[in-house]
Amino acid sequence: MTEIQHTNLSKQAIGALMMALQKSLLEQSDIVPVLEGFKMTSSPEGLVVLNPPLVKLNEETTADWDVVCDQPE
Repeated sequence: MTEIQHTNLSKQAIGALMMALQKSLLEQSDIVPVLEGFKMTSSPEGLVVLNPPLVKLNEETTADWDVVCDQPE
């Protein structure tokens, strides 16, 4: 029987996956093209994403957000 080699996702790659999910949810878009576009390489920590997605926020994006601020005493 042959031994199967495997590798795991690094914490960076998991973060990139989570950012892709967040971007997809914010933009209400399909996550599949982002995942298909990931370029990965192997590192001692596991697979690393070389081109993680960027999530850009602006005033329009955050206009409806409830922000927790310091409360007066």
